[in-house]
Amino acid sequence: MAPLFGAALDKKRAAAREYRLDVHWNTFDAFFTLVERNGVALNVASLVGLGTTRLCVAGHEARALERDELVAQQRLVTGAIEEGALGVSSGLIYEPGRYADRAELVACAAAAREAGAPRYVSHVRNEGDTLEDAIAEALAVGDGAEVAVQCSHHKAAGRRNWGKVHRTLATIDRARARGLDAGCDVYPYIASWTELATVLPPAVRDGGDAAALQRLRDPEQALAAALAIELARDSRLGGDGFDSILITSVGSERNADIAGMRLDALARRWGTTPARAAIRLLTEEEMQVESMFFTMNEDDVAAVLSARFCSIGSDASARAFSGITARGVPHPRTYGTFPRVFGRFVRQRHVLDEAEAVRRMTALPAAQFGLRERGTIARGMHADLVVFDPQRIVDRATYDRPAVPPEGIRDVYVNGRAVLRDGTMTGALPGRALRNGA
Repeated sequence: MAPLFGAALDKKRAAAREYRLDVHWNTFDAFFTLVERNGVALNVASLVGLGTTRLCVAGHEARALERDELVAQQRLVTGAIEEGALGVSSGLIYEPGRYADRAELVACAAAAREAGAPRYVSHVRNEGDTLEDAIAEALAVGDGAEVAVQCSHHKAAGRRNWGKVHRTLATIDRARARGLDAGCDVYPYIASWTELATVLPPAVRDGGDAAALQRLRDPEQALAAALAIELARDSRLGGDGFDSILITSVGSERNADIAGMRLDALARRWGTTPARAAIRLLTEEEMQVESMFFTMNEDDVAAVLSARFCSIGSDASARAFSGITARGVPHPRTYGTFPRVFGRFVRQRHVLDEAEAVRRMTALPAAQFGLRERGTIARGMHADLVVFDPQRIVDRATYDRPAVPPEGIRDVYVNGRAVLRDGTMTGALPGRALRNGA
């Protein structure tokens, strides 16, 4: 959400139009102040995204940073930490984060450490064929910058990569044994949720959405992109096929009825191939298409959940059960992540017990992200409490009907005030902006 200057501000304003919002802040200080002034039911904290800071200093340029640009980015990181960010995060499969080399990541993580937030959180560079290299890179950044490392929503994507999480978890465990503060997190589903544009060849996306659209509107380049997409997803070559992609939302009303369709079904409707259907949809919606990708294996999810250094997170935005934030077909993790862990992985699969599941949702992430005086029930701690029935708590959100509340949660208190009582929202807004975790 900050810092927002130049291309970063333009990108945020474009994204905010979908929710009819006006972005009129530039810094974390201004954003947190706005949150507190408007009121919020939950506590709000943030890392500073290195993709965002890179946009501020170099726009969508697909290259290594110049020395002065890197210094400017470090200054933005320092300012963000001073205004309350918890550390730095990287999204290395996304634009423009994927242009960052290890030296840039180390330099920015070191700037966070020097500013008092020694924490590097990474959506690693690859979750499929080169997953092991990507985890090694994240740990190397931690070593180089002397900061803690968190590998976000750890998974092995793609049938041919199933089982690799056993090796990557062992790699993280070895790093911990030699003294690196390293961990990961997971959501309890076999589908991921991200931009449909991730199916495009990397060269097509170079330079940001505007450059990608220009290429996709050129018939020859669009054909080459379609062929590359088809080759990458060919099930005969170990790909996952186009029926594994579910379109969840689009940026305009033009194709709103497509939400909830599989990409192969859309291709049949349009009388074309799935790859060309993806390119047409991305072009018509100016890249603003979100999708679910059913590329994971539940045994892998269970393996990651079994690691004691793995916390549990939804990897979802905060959405209501109706209204503008519930548009489309959001991932069910938005509404069911934590109850699902209890229903599926505690009671049914016995991957972890109830007390350990609670620790992974509370004390462990509070420690990993530096949230002070939170995460445990003790005198002097802030009273963030969930009252639930351990035998009844379960998710009811599905891929077809995601905006369904879970069962078994009675009360929720935030900073000592009830925001949910007897299963009903109270309307209270006692949440706070947790600047530097406090």
